[in-house]
Amino acid sequence: MRRLILHLFSEILWFCIVSGLAFAQFQEPLPKLNYDMIPDFFQLPPGEHLIEPAGVAVNSKGHIYIFHRGKHPLMEFDSSGKFVRSIADDLFVTAHMVRVDPEDNIWTTDIGSHVVLKLSPEGRVLLALGRMRIPGDDVLHFNQPTDVAWDRNGSIYVTDGYGNSRVLKFDKYGRPILGWGMKGTGPGQFDTPHTIVIDGDIVYVGDRENARIQIFDTGPQPGQGPHFDPHQIALAPDGSIFTAEVLGWRAEKLQPK
Repeated sequence: MRRLILHLFSEILWFCIVSGLAFAQFQEPLPKLNYDMIPDFFQLPPGEHLIEPAGVAVNSKGHIYIFHRGKHPLMEFDSSGKFVRSIADDLFVTAHMVRVDPEDNIWTTDIGSHVVLKLSPEGRVLLALGRMRIPGDDVLHFNQPTDVAWDRNGSIYVTDGYGNSRVLKFDKYGRPILGWGMKGTGPGQFDTPHTIVIDGDIVYVGDRENARIQIFDTGPQPGQGPHFDPHQIALAPDGSIFTAEVLGWRAEKLQPK
């Protein structure tokens, strides 16, 4: 029996060695990156630690923002890695992503508070999208929003990812323009739209659970959007229906045939 076990073990070992050699023959060497890791670059205050850092962004001065899930969620460091300050500690619940726009305003998406915030470079709240700690699926609420981006006209795009599987577009004042998407695998459908970037008139959405990137243009102009959120309807004496649509920025008449 012992001899049989040793024989089986040697065959398994030989198989593993041969398989490893065969795999190595087909494996391309990894390219070398022209970067060096700088250890301990971020100089945290005494007793502070980064806890689940989820977001990082850099402003025009080279300052770095780290958005993490610790006691001081939004931290700013200078270009040498020296701690500068923490920002708006009490506003955040569960950090997800942070971005800096062309005017150096700081944007955060928070999956715990269900809110997207726009902060001035000084840390003052300029705009809030969503309702603090209140999830929902209409145009005034998010359900765990994941990322934010802007187009050249200043319109704001939010991937309302984990809960609602959609993308919402707002004007620069935070008024809703249009939205698209639902949970699914078809074109224009998402299963966790997790990140979004805009290059010119092209919108790239990272559709995480579907393992793909979907590409769109920047959407129709106000009044040309799809029916998405009729806010109120009225019925005329002749049977016609009038709709007021928040997201499509339009009012319409539907006349009976």
